[in-house]
Amino acid sequence: MPLSVLDLSPVSSGSTASAALHSTVALAQHAEALGFTRFWLAEHHNNPGIASSSPGVLMAAVASATERIRVGSGGVMLPNHPPLVVAEQFGTLEGLFPGRIDLGIGRAPGTDQMTARALRRSTGPLSADDFPEQLTDLIGFFAGGLPPGHPFGSMVAVPTAGAGPAMWLLGSSGYSAQVAGVLGLPFAFAHHFSPRNTLPALDLYRRSFQPSDALDKPHAMVAVRVLVAPDDATAQWLAGSAYLSFLHLIQGRPGPVPTPEEAENHPWTEEELLAVAERRDGEAVGGPAEVGEQLAVLLERTGADELMTTTVVHDPQVRLESYRLLAEMFAAAR
Repeated sequence: MPLSVLDLSPVSSGSTASAALHSTVALAQHAEALGFTRFWLAEHHNNPGIASSSPGVLMAAVASATERIRVGSGGVMLPNHPPLVVAEQFGTLEGLFPGRIDLGIGRAPGTDQMTARALRRSTGPLSADDFPEQLTDLIGFFAGGLPPGHPFGSMVAVPTAGAGPAMWLLGSSGYSAQVAGVLGLPFAFAHHFSPRNTLPALDLYRRSFQPSDALDKPHAMVAVRVLVAPDDATAQWLAGSAYLSFLHLIQGRPGPVPTPEEAENHPWTEEELLAVAERRDGEAVGGPAEVGEQLAVLLERTGADELMTTTVVHDPQVRLESYRLLAEMFAAAR
């Protein structure tokens, strides 16, 4: 079971975005030493608690600081970027780090509507309806040519053509699952924030799958929030930071990741507790035995081919320790 990391470069209260970015590079080196397969970076905008707004740039830093681990985007939100720009950026990354680059493509904007307009330099209606066309163009640039009659048919993406990265489709609903299946691409599902849709989406992906040059059979990865600590009580206390951070986000006031003490002292209302409780459906939090049991159930239910884990805590050292314990669990299970 390939085990991987999805990182958002969380910015801790009392710290800086620069420190968060350096912590991400350190985590990638740590993950490589522990034997993780992939290290992916997210794309989020206009959130003071997340420093990963430019996955392509951060991927270059991570790949330069590592030697073996695959480095990817989890993902690039295609509606925010012209396909040609994405092709050129990731063709460059693949040229610099051949055989190590993953391009995870998402359909959502990864931000609020105002920020999405700023990214796209458009005041028109925002929609992901043109996603299939954008994706087709991107695949064409990587393949070395667009269909005859295409308005950009004479263009070549340099240094991309014929040497593109491994492409994945990301999703949290059935739409991207079906597109990934029809195109014969590997599919990564965001169980960590859409757990209710996980099984239906994976089923749709597998039923829709058509063999391609990339794959001859479906290949699915599931992303889950994981926090491993020496015991269940400590893990739950540490996880309070992520819960309070999520609460601030859905209340429209995103900010740096709070401390566990701040989360413990927050005057939680019944409505807030219910909102956070629903969030917990997409996570595995506890001591090694508890997390091992939760992940075993998830893998059995989903039939996933790979597992990607994401951990948001206040202290970067706690995050490193959580991944060490997780790697030890998987090594012991082999």
